[in-house]
Amino acid sequence: MSKPAYSRILLKLSGEVLSGDQEYGIDPIKASNLANEIKDVHQMGIGIALVIGAGNIFRGIKAASKGMDRVTGDYLGMLATIMNAISIQDGLEKLDVETRTLSAITVTQISEPYIRRRALRHLEKNRVVIVAGGTGNPYFTTDTAAALRATELKAEILLKATKVNGVFDKDPELNQDAKHYEQITYSDVISKNLRIMDMTAITLCKENDLPIRVFDVNQKGNLKDILLGKKLGTIIS
Repeated sequence: MSKPAYSRILLKLSGEVLSGDQEYGIDPIKASNLANEIKDVHQMGIGIALVIGAGNIFRGIKAASKGMDRVTGDYLGMLATIMNAISIQDGLEKLDVETRTLSAITVTQISEPYIRRRALRHLEKNRVVIVAGGTGNPYFTTDTAAALRATELKAEILLKATKVNGVFDKDPELNQDAKHYEQITYSDVISKNLRIMDMTAITLCKENDLPIRVFDVNQKGNLKDILLGKKLGTIIS
């Protein structure tokens, strides 16, 4: 087998990926399939930290637009990320992959509190580390949480797993003529207002020289192929 392109990654999964063909919620089959993909990468000796969104369960911004207090909505979204994290943890442990969930919001019955040194220690012991609860603060998305944790945990790349194959100049699901970028700079993402991630996350990655690869996680084997050096999706650097 070829040598992996990276020794430690942060994988950012959108919550919608976990819902599968359902409109919302967690599809156990989809969670199991994702766990298998992560196991394949883990067996390559790659350190894996994982951040999961909550769009399949709850969106704070959407709730705020309908009258809910924004801070309340964001905290509910953080709780939803913990539900998603536990579902992926369950899938991984069924495959005998040692996993730890650490949360920025204290829920001691089901997760450890997020402490950077503890997370690094788990990674050193070859455990998959799932970081839940966002940043622990309202007004920050899970994209920003992923960029922050990737920087803290010394990941070499942030892999943004979505339902589309990279970055486009407009929504490819609504526009057949959408232009695909194989490579783009952080500055161009910001200036063109390409909403693949929020601007705080992009800026944080830019300031810390952390590359981002956006790819389609629904295509089986894509994650492993990327880590073996295949240029799929879009690289932001």
